[in-house]
Amino acid sequence: MSLENLRNQSFPLKTTDDWKTKAEESLKGKSIETLKSSTYENIILKPLYSRRDDQKAPDYPGGSDFRRGIHPLGYVTNDWKVAQRISYLSVDELKEKLHASVEKGQTAISFEVSEVLFKSKGIIDDILGDLPAKFPFAVNGRGMQSALLEAVAERWGSSEQASGYVGSDPISLFAEEGFIGEDYFKCWLDDIKLANEKLPKLRTVLINTSTYHQGGANAVQELGIAAATGAVYLQKLLDSGMKIEDVPGKMIFQFSIGSNFFMELAKIRAARILWNKITQVYGADSKDRGMHIAAETSLFTKTVFDPYVNLLRSGNEGFAAVVGGVQYLHITPFDDITGSSSLSERIARNTQNILKDEAYLRTIVDPAGGSWYVEALTTELAEKAWQYFQQIEAKGGMLEVLKSGWLQDEISTVYTKREQDVFNRKQSIVGTNVYANIAEVAGYAKVQTFNNPKSVDFTNTINIRKINNVRLSEPFEKLRKISEEIERKSSSKPKIGMICLGELKSYKPRLDFMRGFAAAGGIEAVDSGSITSLESAKQFILKQDTNYFCLCGSNEQYESLGHGILSTLNREFPEQTFYLAGLPEKDVHSKWKNEGITQFIHLKSNCHEILSTILSAMEVELDGRTQA
Repeated sequence: MSLENLRNQSFPLKTTDDWKTKAEESLKGKSIETLKSSTYENIILKPLYSRRDDQKAPDYPGGSDFRRGIHPLGYVTNDWKVAQRISYLSVDELKEKLHASVEKGQTAISFEVSEVLFKSKGIIDDILGDLPAKFPFAVNGRGMQSALLEAVAERWGSSEQASGYVGSDPISLFAEEGFIGEDYFKCWLDDIKLANEKLPKLRTVLINTSTYHQGGANAVQELGIAAATGAVYLQKLLDSGMKIEDVPGKMIFQFSIGSNFFMELAKIRAARILWNKITQVYGADSKDRGMHIAAETSLFTKTVFDPYVNLLRSGNEGFAAVVGGVQYLHITPFDDITGSSSLSERIARNTQNILKDEAYLRTIVDPAGGSWYVEALTTELAEKAWQYFQQIEAKGGMLEVLKSGWLQDEISTVYTKREQDVFNRKQSIVGTNVYANIAEVAGYAKVQTFNNPKSVDFTNTINIRKINNVRLSEPFEKLRKISEEIERKSSSKPKIGMICLGELKSYKPRLDFMRGFAAAGGIEAVDSGSITSLESAKQFILKQDTNYFCLCGSNEQYESLGHGILSTLNREFPEQTFYLAGLPEKDVHSKWKNEGITQFIHLKSNCHEILSTILSAMEVELDGRTQA
């Protein structure tokens, strides 16, 4: 073949139907529909996306609906800010950590706000020094925003050096605290207007959806809430006399970034679509409609046990936030739940440096742009979120849906579904409900405390059901604490005996499954070795300091050995509780039950429920022995 002929060669064109045929061949006859999956947002994810799924994506960042970013050249010209939120116990510690951080990659002034900052006049000036002239603020002022703005304005107001944001979201604070103080808005609006005069470069209106994310909300709910809250504040500021050209520049949105990489990436992009649409309706100029976003990696996804896995979670979440196009980012230290250390804070900060300088994310304009999957997911998410925003508005807006409890119920429903998937191990939490290390003893989660929105007496206060901050791993962590308490009282780990039928190759798969299943509750699985007779099973039971046993073996061993052994064991050891690893055919369920099986433990079992029942019974038995 000549070179010319070779150049003219091409691969034959293939259609979607060709792909489906090949895919179903690899699925051994199953339909391609089995590859589809549903998210907590009720979005159906397809196994294949094509150009026709991407009909609405703009051609370039900084234009159209802003989904691809608010700057044409992305981070090349407008780098995101490393806004690691500094925690501290004293003013001196904050000052030391803040100045050290900016020397090591921190590019925004970000810290927790507490009362110690305002104990004496001029203390903010002393802490910050000349940093506001070099770096923007990235601070959630919470209930102390007014005092913080006053301190910042007193020192830097005239020079117009203060930039970034010192914001507060009263509605999210109300949701956290469990009451609505409608009188607070007047004070808050006064602060915003005063700051607008003295600190023109500072954003002061925060829309914080992290509160709802931490309660278990899905991405559609977070976006709908963000849009509804933003609309409330936009209207209030306009009603107070501010002009539409000034208001968007005072606002910043905060999102927590969860573990579903593409969904969270699309969430950031969809948020800009919604805000562009809302501000456009209000008559804002296109140059003012770009949403500024501060993101933080989620605490909802983090664990107390096996905390180093949190490094992977935070890295993944931070990556999604940056690719989504945020302006400020805080990455949670891996041990933040139990109290961060200097090492974990350094790693968290350096994670962003790696994303900037080693992953080269600040040199690529919109790396996700043009992905048919990402663009289609962004569009569908934005459309569903807009519908959710309209639902909130139809019910009277954010304050009304909080007063009625509708929003709390909506979020609770999603959280319950998430929790059930974790209980059934349909959703894996590495180191917690799968691959747990029972030898690990973890620290206790620190108690989070929040400041009230305003230290004044409200004349018009309405109590509402609060949205609690939760983590998906907490139920299993509570089981581990129960297990530790049993071990402390009895000087022995709680155990389940594994009666292994037949040869190693017969029982090992289910024994391994049961080890992992029990470890999620801090329970040790003690195996018997090969059991081939009733007598060896009896001897194993007599040697164990536990009343809980599980048969492990192949289906063949269950039929040939299991029934006969179990019937006698159940009769001779009436105080013992017996389980069976695996799920036999339905026609023999009653037979196993009659022979003494309390429950079948298999892939679809509610792991949390079973382990909770076992540990509760062990506690009762232990207390009974102690009292005797």
